Amino acid sequence: MRSDWNVLPEAATRKISEWMAGDYSVIPAPDGDHAEIAAAVTGPNGRAFIKAASTDLGVRSLRYELKANESVAAILRYPPAVTCSFEVEGWLLVGTEHLDGAHPDLSPGSPDLDLLERALTDLQRTPAPAGEWHSAKSRLGFFHPAMAGEMLVHSDLNPSNLIIAASGLRIVDWAYTTRAASWVELALLVQWLVGSGHTAEQAENWLARFPAWSTGQEALDEFATRNAAKWVAKSRQSAEKWVHDLAVWTSEWASYRR
Repeated sequence: MRSDWNVLPEAATRKISEWMAGDYSVIPAPDGDHAEIAAAVTGPNGRAFIKAASTDLGVRSLRYELKANESVAAILRYPPAVTCSFEVEGWLLVGTEHLDGAHPDLSPGSPDLDLLERALTDLQRTPAPAGEWHSAKSRLGFFHPAMAGEMLVHSDLNPSNLIIAASGLRIVDWAYTTRAASWVELALLVQWLVGSGHTAEQAENWLARFPAWSTGQEALDEFATRNAAKWVAKSRQSAEKWVHDLAVWTSEWASYRR
């Protein structure tokens, strides 16, 4: 659940004012709910994107995302650059460069799919940086031996986490950075391709261009079935539209594979 900017302690807003070199304006982020506060901040020093958290879980999650963002940015150009981070009165605040641009259109035949293909090609070749990251099991709640691996997996490449900036496609929200087999990234992308208008068959055909997609069919069958079961169960306990959408999209893939 997002909180209003005004809940930040004065010490935090004063520090932001110093960092922005004067008075600033705030526009809350329209998407996502991983941080208690997420907003675009504009001041004399320019524009930044700031996330803030104060709960134990929120601080741990944001600290994990900060570490992931910095680690991945050292080897790939996709994450936004971290420009500041500080803790004050129980709050952790992290500022990154603000990425201006539209979210890509991932519908069948869209030219934006070419941008996604290039980014995925880079990700598929990149081992996870040194450090403690989510495993496939801790990230997804289910496991198949073929999911284990040493590769970098963002694990949440939904269109709202993809931005077409002047520098090319960029990827934000590394809060679920995972070390796993590279095909796990592709399997998690099926739901977003289906949600963007692909049939399950079209989604699989598009993903077949990546060598990692040739993993065993039994592993893909089990992944699709267990991922759909997870989201269907969540949808029975949630009124959130996005949860119900994921239940539909993952179930479509599971039905296709059956």
